[in-house]
Amino acid sequence: MVTESASQSPPEGPRLLLRLSLPALAIGVGSSLLLIGVEEVAEGLEHLLWTTLPGTLGIGRWSVGWMLAVLTATGLVVGLVVWKVPGHAGPDPATTGLVEAPMAVAAVPGVLLTSILALAGGVSLGPENPITASNIALAYWFGRRVAPGSPADLWLALAAAGTIGALFGTPVAAALVLTETLAGGAVRTPGMRSLWDQLFAPLVAAGAGSITTVLLSEPSFAVKLPPYTGPRFGDIPAAMVIAAAGALLGMAAVHAFPYAHRAFRQLRHPVAMITAGGVVLGLLAALGGHLTLFKGLDQMAELTEDPGEWSAGKLALMAAVKVAAVVVASTCGFRGGRIFPSVFAGTALGLFAHAIVPEVPAAVAVVCAVLGLLMAVTRHGWLSLFTAAVLVPGITLLPLLVIAALPAWLLVTGRPLMQLRDDGTAAR
Repeated sequence: MVTESASQSPPEGPRLLLRLSLPALAIGVGSSLLLIGVEEVAEGLEHLLWTTLPGTLGIGRWSVGWMLAVLTATGLVVGLVVWKVPGHAGPDPATTGLVEAPMAVAAVPGVLLTSILALAGGVSLGPENPITASNIALAYWFGRRVAPGSPADLWLALAAAGTIGALFGTPVAAALVLTETLAGGAVRTPGMRSLWDQLFAPLVAAGAGSITTVLLSEPSFAVKLPPYTGPRFGDIPAAMVIAAAGALLGMAAVHAFPYAHRAFRQLRHPVAMITAGGVVLGLLAALGGHLTLFKGLDQMAELTEDPGEWSAGKLALMAAVKVAAVVVASTCGFRGGRIFPSVFAGTALGLFAHAIVPEVPAAVAVVCAVLGLLMAVTRHGWLSLFTAAVLVPGITLLPLLVIAALPAWLLVTGRPLMQLRDDGTAAR
């Protein structure tokens, strides 16, 4: 049956969607190429800092002295960039989330440079926030010049979708994030009535971004854990408890966030703040070990390669140190995202749960801990569910994950965000 609203849909709708497809493709591919370029440069610099230089100097690359020196130097250099480079590397990263309004395009070089330095220097942050912000700024700047009357939300949605698709290697993640965003009314394209109309062009961008990344760099979030054969009755309460524990760990970080931000702001100058942050990160690395450095994806693969190698106490320590490092890095002024390092922290927490209760399958423990932690840190339910689900390939864990998400969401919804207002108070 055709409804009255459907029968009165404007005939220009399909033509508008087709007209948007070409810029969506271009933005998706460009978003992926920028991400790949930043990561390639960062990997080259990382190899220099953590392999070539310590080898030349005859210093252990994971020695306490070297980790402290590199992270302190990284903080100093990033602080100088924030202080001196035009645009000051964008807004205070503690006040921004994954998808924000376009920043000034003049700030993009500083944002990308500080992101490269942080990724290479071992800072516990990922590339997602700086790359998304940069792509949004560039897409908005380009779009308003080629189509001056076009809405800002259009270019924001295309760039965000293209970047998220590139980051995760699939357009599904972008669709889930934008569905939440559209439901809140934050991003909406004028003239588009249905949800699928709203998502059409962003999905083109997300598809182009993800395909480009898959073809050029073959990203993977999957970890090497024993396959999960199917749910048992005992797995249901275990999944709910572990997801809730992940959410509680994440909420501890959320509540510490404004206090850490306030403490670093006492130093007043960006060079002093970020250098001090580098020192603290170096000390945390000395406490938690080298696996708690960097954005966490490669380290997560190493952690799960042989889970039995790590004691329960060491796994708990790594989870706590990684979460603390994310809080410190995000509040002292380093530019980076909190999703990827939180996945590592959740993985360590899940392996800890498996270590103390071996009857709980490692796959169940890991994905549920990641789910709960990401829900607290990102407050994106669909993205958290998706990220946890792709860690262990297959669909057998999905029903369990959905059930585990319910108590975790009850613990985080309506609570403060891991994001601050401009005045330094916690956002909700």
